[in-house]
Amino acid sequence: MKFLLLLAFAVLVRTDEIKKDQGVLVLEKETFQAAITDNKFILVEFYAPWCGHCKALEPEYIKAAQKLRDMNSDIQLAKVDATEQAELAEENKIRGYPTLKFYRDGKPSDYNGGRTGDEIVNWLLKKTGPAAKAIATVDEAKEFASASDVVVLGLFKDLESEAAKQYLAAAQEVDDFRFGITADADVLKEYEVTTDAAVFLLKKVDDPKVAFEGDITSEAIVKFVKTESLPLVIEFNHESAQKIFGGEIKNHLLIFVGKSHADAEKITQAARDVAKVFKGKVLFVTVDTDEDDHQRILEFFGMKKSELPAMRLIHLEEEMTKYKPSSEELTQDSMKDFVQDFIDGKVKPHLLSEDIPEDWDKNPVKILVSKNFDSVAFDKEKDVLVEFYAPWCGHCKQLVPIYDELGEKYKDHESIVIAKMDSTTNELEHTKIQSFPTIKLYKKGDNKVVEYNGERTLAGLSKFLETGGTYGQAAPEEEDEEEEKDVPAKDEL
Repeated sequence: MKFLLLLAFAVLVRTDEIKKDQGVLVLEKETFQAAITDNKFILVEFYAPWCGHCKALEPEYIKAAQKLRDMNSDIQLAKVDATEQAELAEENKIRGYPTLKFYRDGKPSDYNGGRTGDEIVNWLLKKTGPAAKAIATVDEAKEFASASDVVVLGLFKDLESEAAKQYLAAAQEVDDFRFGITADADVLKEYEVTTDAAVFLLKKVDDPKVAFEGDITSEAIVKFVKTESLPLVIEFNHESAQKIFGGEIKNHLLIFVGKSHADAEKITQAARDVAKVFKGKVLFVTVDTDEDDHQRILEFFGMKKSELPAMRLIHLEEEMTKYKPSSEELTQDSMKDFVQDFIDGKVKPHLLSEDIPEDWDKNPVKILVSKNFDSVAFDKEKDVLVEFYAPWCGHCKQLVPIYDELGEKYKDHESIVIAKMDSTTNELEHTKIQSFPTIKLYKKGDNKVVEYNGERTLAGLSKFLETGGTYGQAAPEEEDEEEEKDVPAKDEL
């Protein structure tokens, strides 16, 4: 009898009974299972009403739902308020917001696509259909091109050719954009294709039609799409960070200007004009300095609001190298000259440094800056222990009383110096700091550098010094998660 009642309840709670918010299904504990059972494909967002990223995603999520309806797709979009439906969130192992999960026949998988309406739709279409849409007529090609901000179109005289197979392999790999494929003679004629194969990236901003050049391989097509799909000037935000830092282009010109600035559009347009010249070599990025969330970026570059608007150039490899222009102007000519000089190797890396404090040597813990670091740390008569810290780092703040006690303990020692340096405002050409706090011993005699990885205790640090840096080389086997180092991520810039 109980089973029959449950079955009757399940029948009553069908998808068409679930309430909607602007086309998005609103799921609760009682309706969740019915939703993922009744729909072969459904994307569910687990969100918190107070989450800023969730608020930013909401209009794009609604836009994606509308696009799917316009396409008569049977793919559904849904959302769950994880703060209200805590049990549901726990069952689905939700650990952050927003978390999106894709359910196929009731079985979940992680969503790893973009955060715009187009990107969400394109990802879903890729996961639920062929890698590339088959196009049979000119009208279908035009409809395909107009349906999204960015699409990729492959035109082949022979769909069984190696080039076509390589194109389809690329389409399978790229989730963010829709790929189309055709061998229709009229479509090839419409796009003025006279060769055996051609690939175009079609977009609604900047260059509307970009032709791929070179041998058609899956690797080359993927690189082409990732590079050419970006606008000439891309705005830095949470959604674009991965595209910026995870892309193929490792040289970025960052333009710091608030959207409220009187010359904001003029500066951005100048950047667009220059970006055309260096397309594929340098990525042009604007950073809205009106945003409170972006103040950390200014600190990272040692910039003050009084210096804005301004520009900096960065080169990304294993470590980031920063470059500062000689001119403070933000004109088309100054941007072009700065980037060209960088490419020609005429610009030296820019290292931040504060002035040497008058009382740097007054207290037991000595204060180092870039300008006095070498003379103190590389003193062959001294073992010099240096903590590289960031003022905003919680772990660094916790270390302060212990490190001050360490300084007091060795303040009268003839060959041991305890020092610290703010690495957010001071940089060294020979030492790159990846996490905070980082503690290094600069040994007397040969100036060998040994990093400390032991417990951040007075006893541990003392033993490290007294053993000449041999103690504390291996991190503790079990270290609480909250004790891990703060690591500034590149996408936080």
